[in-house]
Amino acid sequence: MRELLRQNLRFFFYTTLAAVALRLLFFFFFPAIATDSFVYGDIAKNWLQHGVYGLSGIGEVTPTYIRLPGYPAFLAAVFAIFGMEHYRTVLLLQILVDLGTCFLIADVTRRVISSRAARLAFLLSALCPFLANYAAAALTETWEVFFTVLALDLALAGLAELRVPRFRQWLGCGLAIAGAILLRPDGGLLLIAVEVYLLVLFFRVFAMRLEQNGLSLPRLSVLIRAGVVVAIAALAPLAPWTLRNLQTFHQFEPLSPRYANDPNTFVPMGFNRWVKTWMANYASVEEVYWQVSGNAIDIDLLPDRAFDSENQRDETEQLLTDYNQQLRVTPELDARFAKLARERITYSRWRYYVWLPFLRISDMWLRPRTEIMPCSTRWWEFDEQPKWLVVGVILGGINVLYVIAAVLGLCRGHFLPHLAFLLGFVVLRSLFLGTLENPEPRYTLEWYPVVIVLASALLRDPRP
Repeated sequence: MRELLRQNLRFFFYTTLAAVALRLLFFFFFPAIATDSFVYGDIAKNWLQHGVYGLSGIGEVTPTYIRLPGYPAFLAAVFAIFGMEHYRTVLLLQILVDLGTCFLIADVTRRVISSRAARLAFLLSALCPFLANYAAAALTETWEVFFTVLALDLALAGLAELRVPRFRQWLGCGLAIAGAILLRPDGGLLLIAVEVYLLVLFFRVFAMRLEQNGLSLPRLSVLIRAGVVVAIAALAPLAPWTLRNLQTFHQFEPLSPRYANDPNTFVPMGFNRWVKTWMANYASVEEVYWQVSGNAIDIDLLPDRAFDSENQRDETEQLLTDYNQQLRVTPELDARFAKLARERITYSRWRYYVWLPFLRISDMWLRPRTEIMPCSTRWWEFDEQPKWLVVGVILGGINVLYVIAAVLGLCRGHFLPHLAFLLGFVVLRSLFLGTLENPEPRYTLEWYPVVIVLASALLRDPRP
């Protein structure tokens, strides 16, 4: 990478300036301090001021484990140096982190394609509005993407040197995965992707050794040790968090709960399962899923696929009417939602287990990605202010172009080294996201660097 930078210093300098300008545009005009930002910030402040990893209550701080400690630790460090709730400093630092991500994406591309393609990857990363947008949001995404690409880059470096193993790459890969996990539980998908690929290589090398004696192949023990090093480095940093939760809550919780709930907090699983029987796009997440509890739900916002018959529509309307009267899902009401969910799943298991997950994945892949901007989430209705309509159309078009370029690049570079590893991560993450009832586009940013790498294969050059 150093040689690539030295030979193309002017290109990287001016492209970096363009990247900074784009991110500052979002910083000044579209900074996003969301509800989750204040949750992370509250934990960070209490951690600093009271020594308690918890949430503020009436006159006391209550310990919590609803969020992993990675992002609160970052916020606590910023608050300790620059003052409490200096979120603008947080965003500026994230811009620097995102620039680092652009260089890492270029390095991944250099390893699997060529130096020429790496320059295109850097350009696509630097000018990617979706990475830039979230750099100006006080959320985990920027750091999560950074650690994801770092782990992929170090894994590829380790895979390139299996015959002369240097386990520092695998150690670094494991620590990068740990960083991703400590930000969000789904960072563990990285560990699964790496371990599965090493396992596939193990059986492949084993079979080749049986068929072709004397062939220069990596030792099987190298693959085993690489997998062990990655696993230990990725999981060991979770030990203090796990022990803390065991001591504080008397529960084994190495990550954080799926529904971000504290112990003994009621989770309306029946309602969540009912939502999953029809949820297919992000607009419904905002209009229905996030409204519970505390806000009324308008049945007219539900799509036609939420009902299998007129009788079921009447039953659903009665459920929502009962909810709207108290604005919370009680255990009794949740049981009724669960019964309705079972009926709908029985009516069409194909829809629940295959079709709806496919629709949710597709929505996350193709949505204009304007969820933290003033654009309408119902982009397909085209009934918002003209300027935001234009913004939505442009960003939607850019997203589609990135995806099309990635598909074309994949067709051209289908034999790239360790392509199965990169694609395996994307497929694994896509399948996982399809199992969630809340299709939020921000969950897809982790695979966007792979999209950029594949798009850069359009400039595949056999020369280094």
